[in-house]
Amino acid sequence: MSYPGSAALRALAQRKLRPSLSLADLDEAAPSRISDDAPDGRRPQFAALAPWRPAAVLLPIVDRPAGLSVLLTLRAADLRAHSGQVAFPGGKIDAGETPREAALREAQEEIGLGERFIEPLGWLDPYFTGTGFRVAPLVALVEPTFALKVNEREVDEVFETPFAFLMDVANHRLEEREWQGRRRKYYAIPHEGRYIWGATAGILRNLYEKLFS
Repeated sequence: MSYPGSAALRALAQRKLRPSLSLADLDEAAPSRISDDAPDGRRPQFAALAPWRPAAVLLPIVDRPAGLSVLLTLRAADLRAHSGQVAFPGGKIDAGETPREAALREAQEEIGLGERFIEPLGWLDPYFTGTGFRVAPLVALVEPTFALKVNEREVDEVFETPFAFLMDVANHRLEEREWQGRRRKYYAIPHEGRYIWGATAGILRNLYEKLFS
C-alpha cells in the first residue's frame, strides 16, 4: 500500500478527522475506540479508576521532501511518570485552556516546536489511558524548517519515524503483559531499536484505522 504526501494527507484528514474538539466534547467522550485497556476495539473496563483527567497531545507529521515522518520524543529517564517511554509532545489541559491550546503549548514547552510551523489537520477520537487520562490527539503537518529547543527536564531525545512504516499494519504488534494484577493487551510498533508502545502506539493505530482502514 502506498501512503500519501502532504497534499493528499490534507484532503484525507479533511474527510475523515474531526475538524474541532472542545473540552466539553472531551469530557463527554466515551472510550469506544482503541484504548490502553481494549486495543482490539472492545469497550474498556475502567470502573475502578479515578475520573479521567483531560489531556492533549500533538501528533506532528513532518513534511520532509523524502516523505512524511512522525516526530516523537523519548521522555526523560528521571520523570516520575512514563519515564524513558516514547511519546508525543503533550500533557494535561490547564484550567481555561482548550485542547488545541494545550497541545500547542506542550509542544512549545517540551521541544520548542513553534506554532508557526504547525498546520493542524484535525482530531482523532479521544484516547483513554490506563493511568486515568482522556487524551485529545491533534493531528498536524509540520514544516521541516523548524529548529527545536528541547526541555531536558522532560525530554531526553527527539527523533522521527517514517509515516509509512507507522501506518503499515504489518508493523503493528499486539502484545500482552501483567499490569496491576491483571493481564493487559496493548499495541507496540518497534522501529530501529525504538520501542513505541502503549498509548503512543494505540493513538498511531487509531490514526491508521481512521485514515486507511
